[in-house]
Amino acid sequence: MTSVDQTILSSDFCGMHLQTPLVLLSGCVGFGQEFTRVAGYSNNDIGAICLKGTTLEPRLGNPAHRVAETPAGMLNAIGLQNPGAHVVVRDYLSKLDFNETRYIANVSGSTLEEYTEVTRIFDDSDIDAIEINISCPNVKEGGVAFGNDPDMSARVVAACRKVTNKPLITKLSPNQTDIAANARGCIEAGSDAFAVINTLMGMAIDIDSRRPIIGNNQGGLSGPAIKPIALLKVHQVYQVCKAHNIPILGQGGISSGEDALEFIIAGASAVGIGTGLYYDPLCCKAINKTISNYLQQHNLSSVTELVGSLSLNA
Repeated sequence: MTSVDQTILSSDFCGMHLQTPLVLLSGCVGFGQEFTRVAGYSNNDIGAICLKGTTLEPRLGNPAHRVAETPAGMLNAIGLQNPGAHVVVRDYLSKLDFNETRYIANVSGSTLEEYTEVTRIFDDSDIDAIEINISCPNVKEGGVAFGNDPDMSARVVAACRKVTNKPLITKLSPNQTDIAANARGCIEAGSDAFAVINTLMGMAIDIDSRRPIIGNNQGGLSGPAIKPIALLKVHQVYQVCKAHNIPILGQGGISSGEDALEFIIAGASAVGIGTGLYYDPLCCKAINKTISNYLQQHNLSSVTELVGSLSLNA
């Protein structure tokens, strides 16, 4: 077995230098400090950390239960519990070591104005990039998620683009008709990259009470169960992105090096680890080793050479 070659794992992602292609996903590792307390974990094994979803004002989140395990995955409906953007910038970012890894803010909102203001707050901080969570419900339009409407998605990106020069990563929802069309509109609006995909909406039912297990009735499904869908969506979005040199952060059910390689071959320049951390908090080290070994065995000098190398069947 060959050793991990850190140099071939490093890459550039919309202006950020990533020491490995692995990104810890928003909502899974708090605000960047919590996961460092896990024995054996090191920020040297990852390229970036996406911070927990942040809104303008503090939010308490949804009622219990917020999480439910499902076959090959989990449902969550945390409800964007967070202390508010000003507190995150003032009290959390100052405690992070930006020499160890890159940190990406996750901007969420209920209105176009809230997205804009939270982005403005993070623009005036040390954060390396901003991820826009457009899967939030638009309270002014009957609660329809911003990300399920291509026009509204583009409007959110355009509004955020006006108030920051930091890299903007738009997190695309799979709960829409044409994800590629949505990506085109977001590129025109100023998105620098995409995170593909967000969770799928799902439900779990307690047959004794005949009620949903999740207090919010429905939640986001993540984990291995959604991997085939995520791979297809990455492939579809890559067809739009490749002509514009727009990178993709592929995510959805990645828990092994083989999973990560599939996403890279489909078109992802970096891969996100989320639910997989709950199964194995130290999985990143093994994933990096598998990717490194694969690249060396196939005489590839970088992850970039493998991105989008999928050959479709005739």
